[in-house]
Amino acid sequence: MTAAPKTPSDLPPGGYVHREPSLLRRALPWLVTAALVIALIVLGQALVQNMQGRQKSFSIYFVERGWVRFLLFLLAASGVLALTSLLGQRIGMARTGRRISYAAVLGDQLTHLFLILVVLVAVYPLLYVLIAAFDPRNSLFAFPDFENPNILYRSGLMPRLDVLSTENFAKLFEGVTIPGWQLLLAGVGGASLATLLLLMLVGRFGRDSVGLQRTRTWALRVVIAALAALVLFMTPAQFTGFSNESKFLLSVRNTLFVSGVTGILAILLSTTAGYAMARLRFPGRFQMLLFFIFIQMFPVFLALVAVYKLLTDLGLGNTFTGLILAYSGGAIAFNTWIFKGYVESLPESLEEAAMVDGATRWQTFVKVVLPLSGGIMVFIFLNQFIGTYAEFILANVLLTGVEQWTVGVMLRSFTTGQFSTKWGVFAAASTLGALPIIALFYGFQNYFVGGTVSGGVKE
Repeated sequence: MTAAPKTPSDLPPGGYVHREPSLLRRALPWLVTAALVIALIVLGQALVQNMQGRQKSFSIYFVERGWVRFLLFLLAASGVLALTSLLGQRIGMARTGRRISYAAVLGDQLTHLFLILVVLVAVYPLLYVLIAAFDPRNSLFAFPDFENPNILYRSGLMPRLDVLSTENFAKLFEGVTIPGWQLLLAGVGGASLATLLLLMLVGRFGRDSVGLQRTRTWALRVVIAALAALVLFMTPAQFTGFSNESKFLLSVRNTLFVSGVTGILAILLSTTAGYAMARLRFPGRFQMLLFFIFIQMFPVFLALVAVYKLLTDLGLGNTFTGLILAYSGGAIAFNTWIFKGYVESLPESLEEAAMVDGATRWQTFVKVVLPLSGGIMVFIFLNQFIGTYAEFILANVLLTGVEQWTVGVMLRSFTTGQFSTKWGVFAAASTLGALPIIALFYGFQNYFVGGTVSGGVKE
């Protein structure tokens, strides 16, 4: 006879009946762990057999039966994780009085360990390049120090820290003549930047106020004004060195100039075009939007030959004007779509109210839409600025003179020398070249948070 189904009165509160998992389900995590361990053992043996008989490289440190040590370390780490998971489960059950799955706790531990490893793997190359920038041996790779008792140094995973110096950075400033007023301007900009960073830390960890926000705004304006003045008034005549390293700061100035002008043009073109696409109705509007989507399907370098031929025929080869026009033209489609979507999210009642009061369409755009679009315009500027700052292919084709080179082209020259590769200088230049991007992100990060029109219309 079959048992009668339980009535609602027979069920516990909530209507849930706990059932113990089957034996296979309880054994599944251990089976998977055993399979992984066996796979690692087989892989280690295969690697050992593959390396036998091969000539050992002078730049690689071999650890005898290192795979066995690695497996033992892995098993020890797994044991520690299993023990801490068990302790966490018991403590959690004692505090909450509820049943906690051991597999869930162990899964959380493994997830955290995996995320930590991912972060370490991502940060390690950056840290290595930063250390290599201070290595005067002109090497991006630390050769193994076989006499060092530390296995990290013997294997070359860590460069030697006892030979670090600023020699590579000094090469980037050789032959550079900076007038006193530029030094003063750079000092004011640096002090304003330090003030900005300090106020941002105070606002993050303390109580933010209107006064702090205004001070940060003025500090940011001073930094931008000082940087713009240095970029505009710094000339190639100030760089008298004969090597490419001595002209790296000039390439930074060139890149900042090109990226800044391109970002401003991107805002001017995309805001007007995006607003027209979002609010105006005219023949060919839909077809133009489809065309913008269509051209985004093709990589930029497919038009490289055509762009080079066009700019050369116009006499704009090896000029900043030609490079800026090429960058700005390629940015119209994407940025227009971005601004169009943003304008469509704004309530039309704001513009209708302005036009009822007598404002024209242009006045509505300038005095209503643009003041509400500060965040998206900063995003468009930063997106275009960073894309232009990191671009290499088009600049390498159009710019032929060393005094016109941008950062990407200059960095390439350090790694393609006729007789040697200047890895140390390359690492130092990469470190300095990344500072403007870091400062921009950190200075304008507040514009990416929240909406600037929330609460603008009460309906």
